[in-house]
Amino acid sequence: MLEERVDTGNRRTGKRLSRRELEVLEAASHGETNAEIAMRLGVSVHAVKFHLGSIYKKLAVANRTEAVVWLLEHRAEQGL
Repeated sequence: MLEERVDTGNRRTGKRLSRRELEVLEAASHGETNAEIAMRLGVSVHAVKFHLGSIYKKLAVANRTEAVVWLLEHRAEQGL
């Protein structure tokens, strides 16, 4: 799992992503819609939107694209 391989924290905010937030971000990085993520994780679309909002705050990013870029950069830093 990504959480075990990548530091899921943001050095700027000092906050770490939860396991569920990481799952949502992983799915978003594969281009899944909120509805697809909700169906796969067995949660509501509202829950997915809530998790995305928390992710944006913790990573100090403005949107989904910036969050995915953050994820990809951290993968690259770790050599994954």
